[in-house]
Formats: sequence, structure tokens, C-alpha cells
Amino acid sequence: MRFVRESFIAATPERVFEFHEQPNVLTLLLPPWETARVIQPAKISEVGSQAIVETRVFGPITVRWVAEHTLYDPPRVFEDIQLKGPFRSWRHRHVVEPHADGALLRDEIDYEPPLGFLGRAFAPLLVERRLRKLFHYRHEVTRRWCEGQKEVV
Repeated sequence: MRFVRESFIAATPERVFEFHEQPNVLTLLLPPWETARVIQPAKISEVGSQAIVETRVFGPITVRWVAEHTLYDPPRVFEDIQLKGPFRSWRHRHVVEPHADGALLRDEIDYEPPLGFLGRAFAPLLVERRLRKLFHYRHEVTRRWCEGQKEVV
């Protein structure tokens, strides 16, 4: 399955990439409604570095999510894959492309939900909805930081 979110940011691709290189970026990108906490941040510039996040998937069920950075090509793209977590598979590519007035930020996620046929059947209702909300927030945080704004929606 595939999820894509793209946003225009009125800043250079280098500035957008710089945002993602901050050591605390994962914490900055966690929405206040998510019950997740960063156990170990990753350094995106180091291929092989791993981020560990503890998150709730359903109610009180917590899962430890381990993602490894597998590609780093500034200021164009970096990628991480899930080594351990709630999905059967997960590949997240962060793409930054030049635009005449700034940059386009695109998150491309290829994933396979758990539970086989049931997981695929319910993914549009459960997974896609959560991803849309999460990445709307993440792109707003990124845009506001890159464009020099203070508050986050």
C-alpha cells in the first residue's frame, strides 16, 4: 500500500533538509494528540543509524518502533525503513524538490499493514486516516519552521 503527502514550502530545499537534520526533529514532529515518545533519535546523515519510538497502536497496546536510515542524499532525499514495529513492512522516503518559489516536501510511504487481508481491508479507514492527520501536522510544523514562523497549528 502507498501513502503520499506533498506540500509547498516557501524556503530553499537546503533549509527544508536542515530542518530534518536537527537532533530533536522526531520530538518536534510528534503531534500533541499522539501517545508516542522518542526513546532514541536517529541522525539522518548516518546511514544505519536507528530511531526508536514507543507508541500506542490501539488503546493501551504499546509498540516499540525501530526505524533504520538507509539513504541520505542532501538536500534531495533521505529514507528510513521499519526494522521492528506495528507494520509487516514500512519504507518512508522523504523527498525535497526545488520549486520556483521554494521547495516541495513529499513523504512517500510504502507499507504493508499487519493482519493480512483484514489489515489491508481496514487500512483506508484506520491507517490512512491516521497518516493523513499525522502528516498534515508534520508538514505544517516543517513549513512554519522553514518559513520562520513561531506557532504551530
